Amino acid sequence: MIHGNKYVQSALVEAAWGATRKKDSYLKGFYQRLLIKKGSKKALIAIAHKTIKATYHILKDKVEYKEPLLQIEKAKIRSKQKNVQKFVTQLASLGFSVRLTPIA
Repeated sequence: MIHGNKYVQSALVEAAWGATRKKDSYLKGFYQRLLIKKGSKKALIAIAHKTIKATYHILKDKVEYKEPLLQIEKAKIRSKQKNVQKFVTQLASLGFSVRLTPIA
Protein backbone atom coordinates (compact mmCIF):
# COMPACT_ATOMS: atom_id res chain seq x y z
CA MET A 1 0.00 0.00 0.00
CA ILE A 2 0.98 3.60 -0.45
CA HIS A 3 2.14 5.14 2.82
CA GLY A 4 0.92 8.58 3.72
CA ASN A 5 -2.35 10.42 3.65
CA LYS A 6 -5.25 7.98 3.21
CA TYR A 7 -7.39 10.62 1.49
CA VAL A 8 -4.73 11.29 -1.11
CA GLN A 9 -4.31 7.54 -1.58
CA SER A 10 -8.02 7.03 -2.21
CA ALA A 11 -8.06 9.92 -4.67
CA LEU A 12 -5.07 8.45 -6.52
CA VAL A 13 -6.68 5.03 -6.70
CA GLU A 14 -9.89 6.58 -8.07
CA ALA A 15 -7.82 8.38 -10.70
CA ALA A 16 -6.07 5.09 -11.48
CA TRP A 17 -9.43 3.41 -12.05
CA GLY A 18 -10.31 6.14 -14.51
CA ALA A 19 -6.95 5.84 -16.26
CA THR A 20 -7.43 2.10 -16.72
CA ARG A 21 -10.76 2.69 -18.44
CA LYS A 22 -9.46 5.12 -21.06
CA LYS A 23 -9.38 3.58 -24.51
CA ASP A 24 -5.95 3.08 -26.10
CA SER A 25 -3.98 4.63 -23.27
CA TYR A 26 -0.54 3.72 -22.00
CA LEU A 27 -1.77 3.28 -18.44
CA LYS A 28 -4.54 0.91 -19.54
CA GLY A 29 -2.02 -1.30 -21.31
CA PHE A 30 0.30 -1.16 -18.33
CA TYR A 31 -2.57 -2.09 -16.01
CA GLN A 32 -3.57 -5.04 -18.18
CA ARG A 33 -0.01 -6.36 -18.17
CA LEU A 34 0.27 -6.02 -14.38
CA LEU A 35 -3.19 -7.48 -13.83
CA ILE A 36 -1.99 -10.86 -15.07
CA LYS A 37 1.07 -10.89 -12.82
CA LYS A 38 -0.03 -9.08 -9.66
CA GLY A 39 -3.82 -8.92 -9.47
CA SER A 40 -6.16 -5.96 -9.67
CA LYS A 41 -5.44 -4.25 -6.33
CA LYS A 42 -1.66 -4.23 -6.68
CA ALA A 43 -1.95 -3.20 -10.31
CA LEU A 44 -4.15 -0.25 -9.31
CA ILE A 45 -1.65 0.85 -6.67
CA ALA A 46 1.10 0.66 -9.30
CA ILE A 47 -0.97 2.82 -11.67
CA ALA A 48 -1.59 5.32 -8.84
CA HIS A 49 2.15 5.38 -8.14
CA LYS A 50 2.94 5.93 -11.81
CA THR A 51 0.37 8.74 -11.92
CA ILE A 52 1.81 10.55 -8.89
CA LYS A 53 5.35 10.22 -10.28
CA ALA A 54 4.24 11.65 -13.63
CA THR A 55 2.43 14.48 -11.85
CA TYR A 56 5.53 15.29 -9.81
CA HIS A 57 7.75 15.49 -12.90
CA ILE A 58 5.19 17.54 -14.83
CA LEU A 59 4.98 20.09 -12.01
CA LYS A 60 8.73 20.09 -11.32
CA ASP A 61 9.81 20.49 -14.96
CA LYS A 62 6.81 22.64 -15.99
CA VAL A 63 6.10 20.58 -19.11
CA GLU A 64 2.91 19.12 -20.52
CA TYR A 65 2.12 15.42 -20.29
CA LYS A 66 3.05 13.33 -23.30
CA GLU A 67 1.75 9.80 -23.22
CA PRO A 68 4.35 7.16 -24.10
CA LEU A 69 3.71 5.12 -27.23
CA LEU A 70 2.08 1.81 -26.58
CA GLN A 71 4.18 -1.25 -27.27
CA ILE A 72 1.62 -2.27 -29.88
CA GLU A 73 2.05 1.00 -31.76
CA LYS A 74 5.83 0.64 -31.66
CA ALA A 75 5.52 -2.88 -33.03
CA LYS A 76 3.20 -1.68 -35.81
CA ILE A 77 5.71 0.98 -36.87
CA ARG A 78 8.56 -1.55 -36.93
CA SER A 79 6.41 -4.05 -38.82
CA LYS A 80 5.44 -1.46 -41.42
CA GLN A 81 9.07 -0.48 -42.00
CA LYS A 82 10.05 -4.14 -42.28
CA ASN A 83 7.26 -4.84 -44.79
CA VAL A 84 8.21 -1.87 -46.95
CA GLN A 85 11.82 -3.04 -47.11
CA LYS A 86 10.73 -6.59 -47.91
CA PHE A 87 8.47 -5.48 -50.77
CA VAL A 88 11.14 -3.20 -52.21
CA THR A 89 13.65 -6.07 -52.31
CA GLN A 90 11.04 -8.38 -53.86
CA LEU A 91 10.32 -5.85 -56.61
CA ALA A 92 14.04 -5.34 -57.18
CA SER A 93 14.52 -9.09 -57.54
CA LEU A 94 11.75 -9.10 -60.17
CA GLY A 95 13.62 -6.44 -62.14
CA PHE A 96 11.79 -3.29 -61.09
CA SER A 97 13.38 -0.06 -59.98
CA VAL A 98 11.55 1.42 -57.01
CA ARG A 99 11.67 4.99 -55.73
CA LEU A 100 9.79 5.60 -52.51
CA THR A 101 8.28 8.98 -51.81
CA PRO A 102 6.21 9.48 -48.66
CA ILE A 103 2.64 10.70 -49.04
CA ALA A 104 2.16 14.11 -47.47
